[in-house]
Amino acid sequence: MIPYRTFPEIDLGPFSIKTFGLFVGVGIAVGVWVFLRFARRKGLDTEALTSLAWRVVVFALIGSRLLFVLTHLDQFTDDPLSVFAVWEGGLQFSGGFLAALVVIWLWLRKHPEVQALVLTDGMVLGLVPGLMLGRCGCYAVGEHFGGETSFFLGTEYRGGETREGPIVPGTTIHNTALYEILLLIPLLILLWQMNKRGVKEGWITATFLVWYGTQRFLTDFLRAYDKTVLGLTGAQYMCVGLVAVGVGLMVNLRRKGRDESVTPDPVDPSAATV
Repeated sequence: MIPYRTFPEIDLGPFSIKTFGLFVGVGIAVGVWVFLRFARRKGLDTEALTSLAWRVVVFALIGSRLLFVLTHLDQFTDDPLSVFAVWEGGLQFSGGFLAALVVIWLWLRKHPEVQALVLTDGMVLGLVPGLMLGRCGCYAVGEHFGGETSFFLGTEYRGGETREGPIVPGTTIHNTALYEILLLIPLLILLWQMNKRGVKEGWITATFLVWYGTQRFLTDFLRAYDKTVLGLTGAQYMCVGLVAVGVGLMVNLRRKGRDESVTPDPVDPSAATV
């Protein structure tokens, strides 16, 4: 088993850094940098897209925090001001993802000159490393725990403050934050290779939707502290939609590719008869 001790803070003499906030902040910076680098290579207006990127970040943070608070109200009854302590952990991906979609949709309506799938491909390329770093923050503060296990990638809890539990030291549990990090690594490599090979616009988006939707749907079954409705978490219901949209997009892209590969024979005007 993997020895595991949470590290919600890093002490630097008289100062301490909240590890969740650190990882999320670095993840955001890396994600925006990757997205703008992609946009620059595509010849897009990076000034306009910089504004969009930070708007997406702000509303995604608000959406993810708001959904977490609404689904964990009992954690804020004693200290309502802790609602704003985002750096301590407590962001829900589905809330941020849906908020980001709304922002992007509204932006595209005002900028019809930008191809939607080109934009989403760039967003996805930045999102995956950002997600990986964000999950490192979840791992640091002790979020998204599952039940006891003998799985070789289970983590043996050896102490430290956690956001979920209580967990008895010496207990080996599923740690879905770790599982997500490990599953995102091959996805990141795949998407970067697809981008390097110059795949048609939309394939990067579709691949992310199917892969991450499936990954998150499966790992959520291991979570022991997430609320469920009819046996599924809220994120799992969203993942069903992600996979459906991703598969539909793949089918459409394949059909479009076949149509483009079929070129009609040129018509010889001299062969026409009256």
